[in-house]
Amino acid sequence: MTGNPRRAVLPGSYDPITNGHLDVITRASRLYDDVVVAILHNPNKQGTFTPQERVALIEASTAELPNVRAAAYGDRLIVDVCRELDAGVLLKGIRGSTDYDYELPMALMNSEMTGVETLLLPGNPALGHYSSSLIRLIAAHGADVSAMVPQPVLGPLLAKLRAG
Repeated sequence: MTGNPRRAVLPGSYDPITNGHLDVITRASRLYDDVVVAILHNPNKQGTFTPQERVALIEASTAELPNVRAAAYGDRLIVDVCRELDAGVLLKGIRGSTDYDYELPMALMNSEMTGVETLLLPGNPALGHYSSSLIRLIAAHGADVSAMVPQPVLGPLLAKLRAG
């Protein structure tokens, strides 16, 4: 293993952060001394929030977790981010077998390329159906998503969707 084994990086697009994300981040904060929520650009997704807005929403949502920080890293390989941060662990929340099948080859490749180990942390089954894109979709149609996103996210999400 390379890097600081007490520092974990949680990559994702977080557009926006959901209660499912927050569950994994909170649990990671109990396992690691330093948790970095790394916002990366996903070319397969069209962003609703800017990377800077996502950082602010994550920081507001994790304000009670002093060992958690968020930063945007643009269009980079996550292993390069881990190397830059001297992180020894790449942590990914998984909702089920589809996520596992998607994440496993990447975990193996990341380990082969850099020695950074990936921990696949099962998400809370009660939140497993939450995804940022689905929450944005149903909120855009007027459904109540207040139980699906952290409180600091609700107002900005609804305002973005109203603005079009």
